[in-house]
Amino acid sequence: MITLYDCATAPSPRRARILLAEKGVAHDTVQIDLRTNEQMGEAFRRINPQCTVPALRIDDGTVLADNAAIAAWLEAYCPQPPLLGSTALEKADIASWQWRVEFEGLTAIAECLRNSSPAMANRALPGPVDYPQIPELAQRGLLRVQQFFAMLNERLQGRAFIAADRFSVADITAVVAVDFARIVKVKPGEQHPELMRWRAAMAQRPSMAL
Repeated sequence: MITLYDCATAPSPRRARILLAEKGVAHDTVQIDLRTNEQMGEAFRRINPQCTVPALRIDDGTVLADNAAIAAWLEAYCPQPPLLGSTALEKADIASWQWRVEFEGLTAIAECLRNSSPAMANRALPGPVDYPQIPELAQRGLLRVQQFFAMLNERLQGRAFIAADRFSVADITAVVAVDFARIVKVKPGEQHPELMRWRAAMAQRPSMAL
């Protein structure tokens, strides 16, 4: 049986939950409590030495330890609906926007949160190694998040989806990023009408409630 190692309150495993739902792939779920650092314990290290969630154990026992691997495997395992694109051009466009949303959105939010939250002192990066916070990165991260929202708003003018004129993994990642930005007190406002329209449309998909 396929097993998702999840954390209901974290953004990265939410991406995997939505992807699994959109693909209609049945799976078991094991919750990992990040608040108590369960991901750093020996039991979970044996599952994923990177000490991060999501992790997906597939039916042959292999553990896929990040969203990129999970998305690639799911697309091959369950090709319909195609969330990474069908044509060469679609695949390229979706890959490009997926990277932009991760780097300009999720990374910026994490940069802000992890370098400012007292709860993450010496945990400025996820994984098994402790890194000190750099307050200046939190300040820069906040500026980057604000620019990310402006960029998405411009991109979505006259468009229903982030990339390739179809729902894709880029939309999933963007929804998670936009929602997660609230943790650093950034959310869409009246200056982002296209972004708000798109987010309201995305909310009609049952997977987005996960």
